[in-house]
Amino acid sequence: MNLGSLYHVILFQPTVNVLVLLYTIFAKIGLPGAFGLSIIALTSIVRLAMQPFYAHQMETSKKMADMKPHLDALSKKHKDDKKKLQEEQMKLYKEKGINPAMGCVLAIVQIPLFIALYQVLNLFLNNGKTTSAAVSAKINALVYSSSFKIGILDPWFFGFNLAVTPSQFGKYGYHYLLIPVITGALQYFQIKATMPAAAPAAVQNNKKPFDKAQGKKDDKPSSADFQTAMSSQMKIMFPLMIGFFSYSLPVGLSIYWNVFSIFSVLQPKQKQVKS
Repeated sequence: MNLGSLYHVILFQPTVNVLVLLYTIFAKIGLPGAFGLSIIALTSIVRLAMQPFYAHQMETSKKMADMKPHLDALSKKHKDDKKKLQEEQMKLYKEKGINPAMGCVLAIVQIPLFIALYQVLNLFLNNGKTTSAAVSAKINALVYSSSFKIGILDPWFFGFNLAVTPSQFGKYGYHYLLIPVITGALQYFQIKATMPAAAPAAVQNNKKPFDKAQGKKDDKPSSADFQTAMSSQMKIMFPLMIGFFSYSLPVGLSIYWNVFSIFSVLQPKQKQVKS
């Protein structure tokens, strides 16, 4: 079995079946907007399953922010000895209980889950086109039991057709323009909530050095200045980018993004690690 088949069996098809099951339950109960509620429920299930990874990432990010002044000091002290610098950095990581490689591993683990969820929603939403019998036939071909089979999906969710894009607001209504605005705003608050605050020591280390020969401070920006500037720009540029994507993609995908954002905003803060 190749990777594509393995991905389909382990992630894609099970996700389709969970979404169909949730939709069937909500529709039989008679809840309005059953499909939208099933997207919210599925996204919540995936996000809760990934919570330990997110919590670990946030804790590691805060520890790394707290360690930055010490890492900068090591870089300055051993700037001419790369091997010694690496040894001292690894020693510091070990003392603080941080595995630098773990953050990459956790990110890689999450990627297939996100791709599967995104592709499943695209299957149900028919890439932004209206739902049809052909879409239902594709979905029913993937369900585990004939009792799971569904008819044509009702894509409406409290005044929004989840299968169309906000860019079609001229046809469906100006209220669709609220979707990219809300999505971009939630992304902003997500970044703000998950971005670790700079440690006080890092602020002190960020002061411009005094040049005795010239009798004035060195105005050259430090690496910390660049990082601060990049972080500030990311808080604005990334939400704008996501807002643009949500303008061009089906509304149902924005619900998926927004549920993830809300979980991140509401995630309990990790305590600042003392240096």
